[in-house]
Amino acid sequence: MTDGSPFFVSSAAAASVFSWREAIQAVAAAYAAPPSPGATPPRTVAHDEGAWLRVLPALPAGGRYFGAKLMAMAPSAPEPGAEYVIVLWDRQTSRIAGFVDGHEVTAFRTAATSAAALDRLAPPGPVRLAVLGSGLEATMHVRSFAAVRPIEHLVVSSPTRERREAFAAAAARDLGCRAEAVADAGDAVKQASVVLAAARSRGEQPILYGNWLAQEATVVSIGSTVPAQREIDVSVVEACDLIVCDEVDEVAERTGDMLAAARAGIAFRDRTFSLHELVSGGLDERLPHAPRRLFKSVGSGLQDVVVAEVIVRGALEAGVAIPLPIEFDTKH
Repeated sequence: MTDGSPFFVSSAAAASVFSWREAIQAVAAAYAAPPSPGATPPRTVAHDEGAWLRVLPALPAGGRYFGAKLMAMAPSAPEPGAEYVIVLWDRQTSRIAGFVDGHEVTAFRTAATSAAALDRLAPPGPVRLAVLGSGLEATMHVRSFAAVRPIEHLVVSSPTRERREAFAAAAARDLGCRAEAVADAGDAVKQASVVLAAARSRGEQPILYGNWLAQEATVVSIGSTVPAQREIDVSVVEACDLIVCDEVDEVAERTGDMLAAARAGIAFRDRTFSLHELVSGGLDERLPHAPRRLFKSVGSGLQDVVVAEVIVRGALEAGVAIPLPIEFDTKH
């Protein structure tokens, strides 16, 4: 434990204490609570001459900590790159409690949120999982899914043969499931009960189409989070009987996939619902009548702060949170 000084939790420390089950349970509990729009305002983005700063604030109900994730990049730097930090305040003291490197947390919270949704959307029992993408987000999602459903067979497709084969080998080794890599995304998807879309194409063209889906399937899409980005074709939106979003308005009105669906004349708002409605049981009567289901995520500060609190508890208990030799002036 620290002596009351602010602390720092690095990405390595966060990974060393992270638990998928704890994170998924924490996210599900946060979304099951009655929503308070004032506690989770929309993200804010400042930009000028190519530089940008994004802020995602949240005050989770019942948590000890509240705060915001900040991320920024200045392209004019000699080696430009985005860095992420989550700043936490302590409700018990009203003081700045600490800082968490947000790089790993962002991947953890995105996958934990998807798994919390999948746990309610997918029927019980083993799943046949198709994965489109072989990067960090795909890696995290497969492991989070394995925490809520046994994976009996995994098929991964991505453009680079070496990457998809390495991904399949790692999944088989780490999760003990049958895993294979294929070049054609349609072949990966056609017999899957769960489909993960976790890779936008370089040309912002869709990587998943509705006619590839089985008659009963749950789709998780995480790669289109702003208007310029594309991941799933409009035919996927049309094919799904139930659509669940972590941030309904933001997904529906500010993601490239849903904007394209609207332009194509596809009406989806009447079958689009919030993650709160899903995890609180509000969609239980609809689920049996929705053989194809879509969860679409853009992420939120609520997810960042909730998962950061899980990590902070573990880091403080394990002694891997670093006390900082700093002190902030307090305005009374």
